Amino acid sequence: MSCYHCGNPVPSGAPWQITLDDTIHPLCCPGCQAVAHAIVDGGLASYYRFRTEMPERPNERPTAQAETWAVFDDPGLQRAFVHAEGDDGHVHATLAVDGITCAACAWLIEHHLNALDGVVSSAVNLTHHRVRVAWDPERIALSRILAEMSAIGYTAQPYEPDQAQQRLQREERMSVRRLIVAAVGMMQVMMFSIPIYVAGPGEISADFHALFHWLSFALSTPVVFFSALPFFRNAIRDVRTGVLGMDVPVSLAIGGAYLASGYAVIFNTGEVYFDSVAMFTFFLLFGRYVEMRARRRSGHTGNAMSGALPMSAVRLNDTDEERILPANQLVPGDRVLVKPGHSVPADGVIEDGESSLDESMLTGEYLPVTRRIGDRVTGGSQNVESPLVVRVTHAGNEARVTRIVDLTDRAFASRPKIAQMASRMAHLFVLRLLFVTVGVAAAWWFIDPSRVLWVTLSVLVVTCPCALALATPTALTAGHGQLRRRGVLITRANALETLSQATRVIFDKTGTLTTGRMHLTGTRCLGERSEHEVRALAAALEAHSEHPIARAFRPFRDATLRASDVINRPGAGLEGCIEGRSYRLGTPAFAAPTDTPAAPGEGQWLLLSLDAQPLAWFALSDHVREDADATVQALKASGLTVELLSGDTSTAVEALAERLGIETWQAGASPEDKLARLKALQEAGETVIMVGDGINDVPVLGGADVAVAMNGATDLARTSADAVLLSPRLLRIVEAIEISRATRRIIRQNLTWSLCYNFTALPLAALGIVPPWVAALGMSASSLVVVGNALRLGRLRTSPRQAPPSPVHVEPA
Repeated sequence: MSCYHCGNPVPSGAPWQITLDDTIHPLCCPGCQAVAHAIVDGGLASYYRFRTEMPERPNERPTAQAETWAVFDDPGLQRAFVHAEGDDGHVHATLAVDGITCAACAWLIEHHLNALDGVVSSAVNLTHHRVRVAWDPERIALSRILAEMSAIGYTAQPYEPDQAQQRLQREERMSVRRLIVAAVGMMQVMMFSIPIYVAGPGEISADFHALFHWLSFALSTPVVFFSALPFFRNAIRDVRTGVLGMDVPVSLAIGGAYLASGYAVIFNTGEVYFDSVAMFTFFLLFGRYVEMRARRRSGHTGNAMSGALPMSAVRLNDTDEERILPANQLVPGDRVLVKPGHSVPADGVIEDGESSLDESMLTGEYLPVTRRIGDRVTGGSQNVESPLVVRVTHAGNEARVTRIVDLTDRAFASRPKIAQMASRMAHLFVLRLLFVTVGVAAAWWFIDPSRVLWVTLSVLVVTCPCALALATPTALTAGHGQLRRRGVLITRANALETLSQATRVIFDKTGTLTTGRMHLTGTRCLGERSEHEVRALAAALEAHSEHPIARAFRPFRDATLRASDVINRPGAGLEGCIEGRSYRLGTPAFAAPTDTPAAPGEGQWLLLSLDAQPLAWFALSDHVREDADATVQALKASGLTVELLSGDTSTAVEALAERLGIETWQAGASPEDKLARLKALQEAGETVIMVGDGINDVPVLGGADVAVAMNGATDLARTSADAVLLSPRLLRIVEAIEISRATRRIIRQNLTWSLCYNFTALPLAALGIVPPWVAALGMSASSLVVVGNALRLGRLRTSPRQAPPSPVHVEPA
């Protein structure tokens, strides 16, 4: 037996099959089974009914041979763009793809790659023409992935911001040239067509009539063969792959009208539609050019961030001698000199100097911030005033700005449900449109054969689903761009949709509602150890933690004391060995479980113990964020319930909740308690946003409907989050919710407009009321309306509302 999908022999006893028209067809492998089911489930079963030959095998095409792409398997080359994907040995990369035009292209690429053995996942960023692929390097090579994409008509290569920008510029220049040719051709053809339309019988001689038609023929030819060339290329590719995009009806309309009009001119019989051909091509190109400009503008920030790290750095040796080297050669521990006006080449800590840094590219805050000795700086920040000496902590692919770009790609690696729905609608609409067009043509052949051609053209043109295909991607792109400019980075696409549906916001306390800049305000020794000794012991343990509390002990570190085997108990504290003895620092119940002493006073207290015996109490204080109160009140005014969940003491949590007007709060909550509370709320039907920053928040961040990590969050918290605040301002959360609601509203408006337009225009065109040139205007206008409506998000102004203070009711912890 032969495989029903590819024609290869089917192994004996192969279990793979597909049912079509009540008939079971054998398949040769799970890859063919996945592709076949994807085609049938996508409403394209007619591909199998009408195909005339089996598809070419990828290894039969020269461009599909992996040897062509073997250079990309070089480990040294892959270090620049291939990154680890979790702890299972999988890797991922972002590829720039040429030839993507619509949602059908994304569907084809994803389904083809996902069917390859060894590919873990693939997802197309339809807006920026990129694809994020994760694969197992033990089972498939990158060269094979690139070859397979080339085999289905999409050339891909590793995404590099500079090259991507150059490609966009080349694409834009060529689009402008095609648009100019189409505009000039349209105007000239209309100049010869209008006299024919307005002239009465006998007012134009037969010679002039023929001359005008031949001139229109000559002028429309470059429009069809140059300006409209991308439509024909894409349509041929779509037909070969069996996935029909909107370029198929476009090409049929342009090609059919041009050939029919050319036949009419040459043989002097029938109607001429060169004006409709030129007009349709121009307006379609103009709509796509506007969409491309909007896409490029929204992607400019991401490309700029990708290139934020400078190409070179000034490294200092032990004698402070300067040496210039490429920034990608820096390693943790290097000391670099950052001069005024230069960018910080890597993440690090200031060892010498004080200056103002412009971090607007990362945080969206345009006022420079002052950084001093001991402060952390982020690669890509601009030094404004004085020279700084920075000790590198993360460089190259490990730098924060690089990880942010990777998180952004992760956000576009999946599409919200509403976007998936729109893609399916546009994908299925094309196939149904072709069937409807055939039916309309057949009907008019019996009603009035002389009008068959232009009625058919009008149906193809007026119902082209350009607006439907653009409705969601343009709005999502504009929404993401607006959030990025506000200092909110969406790392998972579904977050934008879920934010708009949230009913409750849960805040952690330390580092979230408070600044997280903890200060040691008191030390009470319980034994013979001095204050200096117990502080040094606590600092040795906290040196292994990223929690904000660790910063309070940083000034008391002793180089002679080092802790080993340190274990972080989220929500409880730290334990480890110092000089061979076991120490614990954290909550009283954790530090001294057998004989738990009472805290000596109000506020936040930590207990240090040796072998479960109390050694010292430490009093810590924190400052509430300046905009915490305004944020809570604005969220309430937006109709959301605000809750505080914290592992701190009841006294500290109650005081903060009362100060901010948060009625629902819980103190002493472990990560398990927080997760249980979250699950209880979700089972009650609530959609929950969780805002946190520490390792102890990771479980609840992972379980929340939308997880938001603060700008100072740990790496693990940022990785687990659906959105990351790049700015320290809490009010950005309110703005993010407002922008997400506006984005969802505009997507619905665009989809409603697109569907209403198509369902209204189709019967009018089918009845012969709409001529081809009006159809071209209507189709282009509908696309421009959708794009223009989405671009309103870029001018959205948010103003958090102030809610009146409400009576405080404290819920028992």
